[in-house]
Amino acid sequence: MHKTNRNKRILLYVGHPAHYHNLKWVAKSLKDEGVEVLFVARQKDVLFKLMDNCPFETVFLPAREGDSKLGLIQSVLQREWKMLTVIRRFRPDIMAGTDIVIAHLGSLLGIPSVLINEDDLDQVPLFARYGVRFCSLNLAPSVCRVAGYEHKTLLYDSYHELAYLHPELFAPDKEQIRPYIHADEPYFILRFASLTAHHDDGKKGITDDLAHELIAMLNNHGRVYITSERALPESLEQYRTSIPPEVMHHAMAFAELYIGDSQTMAAEAAVLGTPSVRFNDFVGKLSYLDELEQKYALTIGIPTHEPERLLQVVGDMLRDPQLKDSWSARRLQMLSEKKNLAALWTNVLLHYPYQQEFSGLRPAFPNG
Repeated sequence: MHKTNRNKRILLYVGHPAHYHNLKWVAKSLKDEGVEVLFVARQKDVLFKLMDNCPFETVFLPAREGDSKLGLIQSVLQREWKMLTVIRRFRPDIMAGTDIVIAHLGSLLGIPSVLINEDDLDQVPLFARYGVRFCSLNLAPSVCRVAGYEHKTLLYDSYHELAYLHPELFAPDKEQIRPYIHADEPYFILRFASLTAHHDDGKKGITDDLAHELIAMLNNHGRVYITSERALPESLEQYRTSIPPEVMHHAMAFAELYIGDSQTMAAEAAVLGTPSVRFNDFVGKLSYLDELEQKYALTIGIPTHEPERLLQVVGDMLRDPQLKDSWSARRLQMLSEKKNLAALWTNVLLHYPYQQEFSGLRPAFPNG
């Protein structure tokens, strides 16, 4: 006999700031249905700070030491041991999140595990081989490549970013950002990722020299604010923003332009209708960003061997007086075709394993 929602326990695992945003509305909806929710968070960038006021019981796991492959293996083993203790105490009926640990322990303990992933599996082979292989269900945008794992994948017409930035869930508020920036003047946001995850191996992004060239262009049109995972030289540190992570999306929504080497923030800017330029070695390799660029023209991707093209594209955008209006119109077209993802995920977790009842999701099979 299945438990009622009132007796159900669901564990949500997050390892990146975007993952908490992905699941915070899901968690609220689950709680409204009477589900007991536990968050487990692994330290990454500003994630712990973002979750300071999390209204749900939360277990925090420390960051791993080192970025080598050996360090990665040791980190996974340490997380699995700590998670085993958490799972034995909480006794979840189902686990969901983005970490291979829940797939491993779920398989070992007989607890259903649901992985949420927006990257093509051929671009995150370790996640596929050691995570998706062991999970009960993989959830992915309809454009994602999931070859070899179709039998355990459900697809949806949405993006991860629409689990928290869909207009049914988020309304930009300029008052939120006034204490931190000059909100009534034109401004630009630059983002520098650390590029240290296992799938970032060998990938490059915006160098300090290129950042200086961009800032020299942007300073003629407004203020520049930098958000960065990596250390910055003093010449760039002066531009680092003090905007707290919990209001960053409000700042992004009103920015004239976003430029960065982070996939996630490029997609966030795109779905908010903010002109978005991404500069890294993932350009052309991730289907959801390709769709945002090629179908909806909401982001522009430039590979790192074309820095001059980046400067040219940014210059052209700065000279376009209709830039934000054009992006806003294309955003409305995208929203007319994409769903509130938080509602879909909530239904999956509430009613698992009865997937055939979930409107908006469909099985993934070879050749469509």
